[in-house]
Amino acid sequence: MKMASAKKKKQAMAKKKLVARKKVMLKNKLALKKKIEFQKKLAFKKKLELQKKLAFKKKLELQKKLAFKKKLELKKKLELKKKLELKKKLELKKKLELKKKLELKKKLAQIKALKKQKELDKRSALAERKRSQKEKQREAQRLAKERAKLKAQQMAERLALKVAKEMQHLEEKQAREAVKAAKIAAREAVRLAEIEANRKPVAPPKPPIIKGVMQDGITPTKEFNIEFLISQRELLTVERRNLLGQADHLESEANAIVENSEMGDVQFDDEGGEGDTMVVERERGLTLSASARQTVEEIDEALKRLETGDYGYSARSGLPIPRERLKAIPWTTELVVERAGGIGSY
Repeated sequence: MKMASAKKKKQAMAKKKLVARKKVMLKNKLALKKKIEFQKKLAFKKKLELQKKLAFKKKLELQKKLAFKKKLELKKKLELKKKLELKKKLELKKKLELKKKLELKKKLAQIKALKKQKELDKRSALAERKRSQKEKQREAQRLAKERAKLKAQQMAERLALKVAKEMQHLEEKQAREAVKAAKIAAREAVRLAEIEANRKPVAPPKPPIIKGVMQDGITPTKEFNIEFLISQRELLTVERRNLLGQADHLESEANAIVENSEMGDVQFDDEGGEGDTMVVERERGLTLSASARQTVEEIDEALKRLETGDYGYSARSGLPIPRERLKAIPWTTELVVERAGGIGSY
């Protein structure tokens, strides 16, 4: 019995504990449920607050957009107003410019008309001046022709006087020359007589020239080696070139004098000096030119003698000419004593 009661007590205690546990569990469930509901309420509250905030934010953004839109519209209106004002200003400016252009065009037309009138006046004045100038020129030409005729007559008279004087001088000169020629002929006759009286014996034969082998167009000899002869050929060539240039220059000057005299550049005066001077100058130039060409011919002969081996020897006696004389006058063919009438002058 005791065991049964104890068992019952235990069962009752277990039952109580179970009930108490169930109560605790139910209590916990209720607390949890309340907590969940509270959390849900908080979440809903937060959601509402968030929605309110979002709605307020949207409202603010909408207000901003509306304000910005109004601002843009106002700006557009202002810009349109400015454009209209600018357009009006431009139209007004164009009208003013057009007005100015028309006024300027009128002024230019007036200026052109004035210029045209001035040009016409100027042309008429110029034509009048030209006519007067032509008349003056004709008068001047007529006077110049008259003066030229008078001058030509005077020139003809002067030339006639000059020719008469020249003829007189020529006759006197011919008479003097005849007397002089007679005197010269007499002297020559006396000289020939003296030469005939003092005739010298026949010249001895020329000594033979010992020649070497030709080198570079030059034949050396015993007395004159190849180096000396080459230097002499160079001297002869340079001198020949210079003399030819002088001869050409003198001839051209003489020809120029003739051309100038033919063109009428020579003026004769009462004293009659310039024409004679030019003739003398021309004759002098031609004489000097002929002398230069004669020397050129002598140089050519000397160059030939260089080839044949006869250069440097006297043409009279056949003796060698001193080198100093050959250097001074490379084309010479005489010794100094021969030229002076000493040895070898037969």
